[in-house]
Amino acid sequence: MSADQPGMSLPRFKVGSHELSSRLIVGTGKYTTFEEMHDCLALSGADVVTVAVRRERLVDKEGRNILDFIDLKKTTILPNTAGCFTAEDAVRTARLGREILEGLENPGASWVKLEVLGDKKTLLPDPIATVEATRQLVKDGFEVLVYTTDDPITAKRLKDEGAVSVMPAGSPIGSGQGVLNPNNIRICLEYLKENDPDYPVIVDAGVGTASDVAFAMELGCDAVLLNTAIASAAQTRDMAVAMKLACQAGYLAARAGRIPRKLYATASSPETGLISPAVRG
Repeated sequence: MSADQPGMSLPRFKVGSHELSSRLIVGTGKYTTFEEMHDCLALSGADVVTVAVRRERLVDKEGRNILDFIDLKKTTILPNTAGCFTAEDAVRTARLGREILEGLENPGASWVKLEVLGDKKTLLPDPIATVEATRQLVKDGFEVLVYTTDDPITAKRLKDEGAVSVMPAGSPIGSGQGVLNPNNIRICLEYLKENDPDYPVIVDAGVGTASDVAFAMELGCDAVLLNTAIASAAQTRDMAVAMKLACQAGYLAARAGRIPRKLYATASSPETGLISPAVRG
């Protein structure tokens, strides 16, 4: 995609064995109705949707199944282990998600978004348990996309354990604070992409609005994963569109190359050559 072709899709990219057309991954929680969720998923342009195996409201009060409102022919489900606080619980939940999706013949059965949380107040990941769960799931044949802190050392360790994507948090889940520590994200990108420039790094959690998505992409991340920023917005459908456009804008800006920051002004028009010497007299 180039700047003079704004209607085109961004280049596809790979996460493990999966090829994604959208660089925005969205969740399904917190929506008022399944109809609202369905509309926002479509407007976001996402072709991967993450579903919490433990927490998700799979059936509403009217007995309708959430999967009936997701186009499984166009969308790959990414099961996640949200709500797990031990490696053992996360591994068990991941296996359950795989069984559910294998019954649906959805290609998402082969992967999992791993979350092993440290406490209920911050919902930050437990780094030690996360590394252990990653190790177990990789041995079990999963392609693991792992939610982690923005600590570069932990990020590198998780990649070494076989994670197909490391997903550092921009800020705590659902906080809407955006990317709080861009320097750590930059270092994560450097460490994870060293000798492996196509390794996918995805910012996961903390996004509040479209500018947060654009900023994450401008840092050089390959994609952004979010849920609350759309589902809890005052106008959810409008925000879904905004997130899609911000993801595209940030991707293009990162590759276009921003101008350097300077202390003083630089005129945007030339100081000479506008009026010929004859005219100036």
